[in-house]
Amino acid sequence: MSAPAGPFRDPHAVQTVLRALHALPAPPRQLSFMHVCGTHEQALGRWGLRRLLPDWLRLVAGPGCPVCVCPALEIAAAARLCLEGGAWLASFGDMLRVPGAGTLEEARARGGRVQTVLGVSQALELARREPATPVVFFAVGFETTACTTAAALLDSPPDNFSVLCAQRLIPPALGALRARPELNVDGFLLPGHVLAVTGWEDYETCLAGLPAAVAGFEPLDLLLGLHSLALQALERAPRLDNLYPRAVRRVGNPRARAALTRVFQPVDADWRGLGPIPVSGLELRAEFAAWNARERFRPLLENLAGRFPSLDAELPGCRCAEVMVGACDPPDCPLFGGACTPDAPRGACMMGSEGACRVRHTWREV
Repeated sequence: MSAPAGPFRDPHAVQTVLRALHALPAPPRQLSFMHVCGTHEQALGRWGLRRLLPDWLRLVAGPGCPVCVCPALEIAAAARLCLEGGAWLASFGDMLRVPGAGTLEEARARGGRVQTVLGVSQALELARREPATPVVFFAVGFETTACTTAAALLDSPPDNFSVLCAQRLIPPALGALRARPELNVDGFLLPGHVLAVTGWEDYETCLAGLPAAVAGFEPLDLLLGLHSLALQALERAPRLDNLYPRAVRRVGNPRARAALTRVFQPVDADWRGLGPIPVSGLELRAEFAAWNARERFRPLLENLAGRFPSLDAELPGCRCAEVMVGACDPPDCPLFGGACTPDAPRGACMMGSEGACRVRHTWREV
């Protein structure tokens, strides 16, 4: 016997919200909303929700896949640590095929020690098992995973452990997207798991004057969020609605936020597909320099930018950079489903499990 679907997958409740969404008056032009969450994209594909939306409502994927937005220069740094620095690199499996100066998969084939992990705790286990070998955790992700990295560094990590930080902050990216008038985004569907950590105060600032809604990851969560965005846009009454109150509070998780503030400082950072964004990245504070791979391996890493100035250039025909900012729908890329598939990916959006191209191809939502 299968487990109950639960209230947030209840077909009657889902149909009720869909009827309410379709009953809204059609606007004079199509409304375009953006989410910035790979888990949202997976849920939309799994449940086929885009097919159920009114024709006047378009939902596009933004830069919500942490693997996809990781710039090639940082992947090149990770590869160098395991190939030339004698380090054991602990990385999420999605990172292995994303191109830098080569890929981590190729670095492993050349003899580099690359261990796939599910999170920082497994990287710490590796460091404790191999005390004579430097172990570097390649920390990729947004605030949701950054707080786990912070917690690990506050818990007396072993001396042979360090972090190569490639973590990013969502609010500055949203501000950068708002500054692109050609995207014409009418509002944002916000990632519930990120705001469960941070709360929504920063989002009220960066999204002031635009409809915004915090949503969870079940069908009812997503549809309630979209109904809120559509209603705000139609009534010209923008605000920030929290449609995920079972997990998200205005102040977020105070302990997680305190750990982030204690361990990290915001820095300017590059995003694949978006370019440089001020104060959009995280770096370890000076107090934690002993566990900062960039400090520990400084002579090995300091000249990388000069050697590889243009690593983020897309392959011919690939429109991944446009997909990541919502300027191109995955099926509109000429390589999608032909020359570019999950088995033979050409761009980062098809490589990461939360990449928009990979999700759309997996669920054939074309």
